[in-house]
Amino acid sequence: MTDSATSATEATGTPGRVCANCGTPLLGPHCYRCGQPVDGLVRHFGSIMGDFLDTVLNIDARVFRTLWPLLAKPGYLSLEYFAGRRVRYVSPVRLFVFLSIVTFFVAQLLWTMSPDSVDFDSRDDIDRATTVAEVEAARDAALKELDVALAGMPEVPSARDGIEKGREKIREKADRRIHAIESGKADVHAVVDEDALPTVQVNGAPWNPVTNPVRVRWLPQFANDWVNRQIAQGRRNVSEIQKDPDRLKDAVLGALPSTLFILLPIFALMLKIAYVFKRRLYMEHLIVALHSHAFLCLALLLVFAFSELGDAAPALDGLSGWAETLLFLWMPVYLLLMQKRVYGQGWTMTLLKYCVLGMCYLMLLSFGVAATILASLVWA
Repeated sequence: MTDSATSATEATGTPGRVCANCGTPLLGPHCYRCGQPVDGLVRHFGSIMGDFLDTVLNIDARVFRTLWPLLAKPGYLSLEYFAGRRVRYVSPVRLFVFLSIVTFFVAQLLWTMSPDSVDFDSRDDIDRATTVAEVEAARDAALKELDVALAGMPEVPSARDGIEKGREKIREKADRRIHAIESGKADVHAVVDEDALPTVQVNGAPWNPVTNPVRVRWLPQFANDWVNRQIAQGRRNVSEIQKDPDRLKDAVLGALPSTLFILLPIFALMLKIAYVFKRRLYMEHLIVALHSHAFLCLALLLVFAFSELGDAAPALDGLSGWAETLLFLWMPVYLLLMQKRVYGQGWTMTLLKYCVLGMCYLMLLSFGVAATILASLVWA
């Protein structure tokens, strides 16, 4: 037996075990020279399943060790990570991704919206009418209102011309609706009246894809065409979302995790600027941002859980309400304590930076959510 085989036997207990890739004697489950694992996929299926279950159980153990300090010990996980004690906890990136996906998925399942909760419908009684008689009644009522307004209006020609144009537009709208109903269309609500869709102003006039489209000079023609197509699609989606508001809710909640993931490095940069004299690496601030966002997702998940508990057990409604209130109060307090413990500054500077960072990030988050809602209206 060679010296290398002897040393391999002493280290692993198996004669002659060497790396199949580079021939180096093995000292563990991986080759210390090339990194190749000893066990590949070409082995008994039972062995592979055993390794899989062992990995799952190990992850579960780390999850339990991670969630409690994440919820109850502000800054603890970040300080542990900086101290080098990382393997016993779930990594910050995996923790945030997992909790954000689960939180917003649960929100999609539990949160429902009624049609009355989304007031995007700009249709009047004529647009909502389902019979010819209803259309005529709505038309006559609208014309009567204009007659009353005209009777009390001073002798101003331009104003009276505007009233007359309004009367003509009402009659045209009523005629289109009557034609749509008499044409035999089963779903009269599906008829899209362009006048009933939200108005988009371009250069001081209503947007029109032909007569008054969006034109950005520095954009090529195909880009301007794309913008106008999105405007048209968004206007039509408004009526669909009014009928089924859950489409908007699902689109927004589905896009929020990715929005938060985009804002995370920006928040870390804000921390870097606020604590520039601490001489911490950017990645340290990113770890703090990941843990703080993961905590917020976990707290929201618990709020959803207590809310459902109160709905399912009316006797516990009061208790669940108190739990939700405490969680909402704990969120800002937790973030303040986390900032104080991680960065170790005095209370005055910590409070000042906490307020400034909070206001700036809330504005940034508001813009991000608004952009998400706008995109949802177009692509819902």
